[in-house]
Order: sequence, then C-alpha cells, then structure tokens
Amino acid sequence: MDVLPAFLSHLGNERRMAAKTVEAYGSDLATFFGFLRGHLGAEPTPKALARLKARDIRAYLAARRRDGLSDASIARLLSSIKALYRWLSRAHGVENAEIGYLQGPRRAPRLPRPVSIEAAKDILHEADTEPDAEPWIAARDVAVLSLLYGGGLRISEALSLTGSHVPAPERLRITGKGGKVRIIPLIAPVREAIDAYAKICPFALTKTGALFRGAKGGPLGARIIQGRMQMLRGVLGLPETATPHALRHAFATHLLGNGADLRAIQTLLGHSSLSTTQVYTAVDSSRLRAVHAAAHPRA
Repeated sequence: MDVLPAFLSHLGNERRMAAKTVEAYGSDLATFFGFLRGHLGAEPTPKALARLKARDIRAYLAARRRDGLSDASIARLLSSIKALYRWLSRAHGVENAEIGYLQGPRRAPRLPRPVSIEAAKDILHEADTEPDAEPWIAARDVAVLSLLYGGGLRISEALSLTGSHVPAPERLRITGKGGKVRIIPLIAPVREAIDAYAKICPFALTKTGALFRGAKGGPLGARIIQGRMQMLRGVLGLPETATPHALRHAFATHLLGNGADLRAIQTLLGHSSLSTTQVYTAVDSSRLRAVHAAAHPRA
C-alpha cells in the first residue's frame, strides 16, 4: 500500500475535507516521508511506521526546527503525523502507542487586539457622518457597531436580532455559541442608536424578521459590516486588526481597565470558562500594575 496517497484520498473522499486542508496535510507528510526514506533507508511501509519510536519522530521535528520552523508549525506537523497514525489504526490495524503520547511545543495564546477608546469613538462617529452613505444605512451601521462595542456582542449575535427588539430593551437576551444564553444590559447610547435606525429604516421590521437589513431589504450579512469597518479603518488610519471583532475585544478590555470584575466580564461575553476571559488581563497590563501598586503592603 502506498500510504500517503491512500491517506490523502481518505481525507478528501471520505472525510470530505477542503482541498486546501488536504493539500496542507500532504505538504506536511511529504516532508515527513522524505525524512523517513533517509532515516530508514527504505520506503516507509505500514509495518515500518508501526515500528517507529518516539525518538524517530523527535529527530524529524528537531530537523525541521533547525530549518527554522516556528513552534506553531512544529505543532501542526506533529498533529498531521498523529492524524496519519489514527487512520492507520482504524483502517489497517497499525498500532503505535508511542506516537500517540508525543506532545508538541506549547503555543503561546494569541492575545486579543482591541481598538483604543479613542479609536472606538472615532469609528462610531465616522460611521455616523459618512457622506456617501444613505442616512438609514449609516444609522444601521452605527447601531450594529454600537452593539459590538457597547454590548460586547459577536457580529453574528448582533445580526440575529429581530424586529421584536424595537424599541431597544434595557436588558437584551442573547443566545450565543453552543446555545448559551446570556443577558446583556444595553446602555443608553446603544439603545438610542438602535431606535434611531429603526425609526428611519425603509423596510417593515416585523417581530420575527431580521432587525438589520441590507440595501435591498434582506437580512444584513456580516460581510457588509466587515467591509464598512475596512473602509472606516482606511479613513481613520487604523491597523488591519481594527475589525468588528476588535470592538468586542475593546468592550472587554475597556471594562477591565475601568475596574470591572473579571467574572462579570466573563458573563457579559458569554465565555464558558474564566480562562478564556483571563487573556484580557494580559492586554490590560497597565491596570494590573496599578492594582499591584495600590494593594501591595510594600508599594
């Protein structure tokens, strides 16, 4: 059996993985098989793969690290190798317990990249005064962006609202990822932005229909808001990290910076685990230093 083509065929035809994903697996494993040919002095057969030791895989990963690969790339290579062995075990009874216990380098968590308070204000102001936009579309975009920054909503959550949310309530019930329900208090500027949009929207906002509408009256798509943010950051000279989701990050970071409790922020964001919310403490290091200076008895 020609192992690599058979595995890639399984990924594409049986697992229905995207062509790009299969291509990535193929690229990773082609270099691995090339290494094994030199390491073993022969073509790697299923029997040869079953006899490999953890030290053989470590030798391969060490060689790739010497080639300049990052921790993230090394972890991806190991993940591809483990996927290959899982398939060999299920489809051909090839067992190799040592490979399953191998651990790759720990990846440093990616920190959220929020916009600043000033940038958030500028984004909302520019969206409201954009000269080429129809008034109701400008009002719509302000309302959506206000929900992201003022309520910490994901863009999908904001676009899931219906006409039943007009007039805007003081407490918004949101169903987020995994069906997790949370209650978001809406501050006055957010409520005012929603109601201002609803007042001039040219389409009938029914109780069960989408609150935010596209130019032709259909439900507003996320790409429209992403495109508007792209335009706004170009006008304001903001980096490419200034995306709609960066406004949600800003919501959490700015609350933390102004003394909000981490568990309260967890609830507002709809995070299942506090560890997910704790990444914002790394972003707001200035507040941590201030808390330390104020609270430590020797400060």
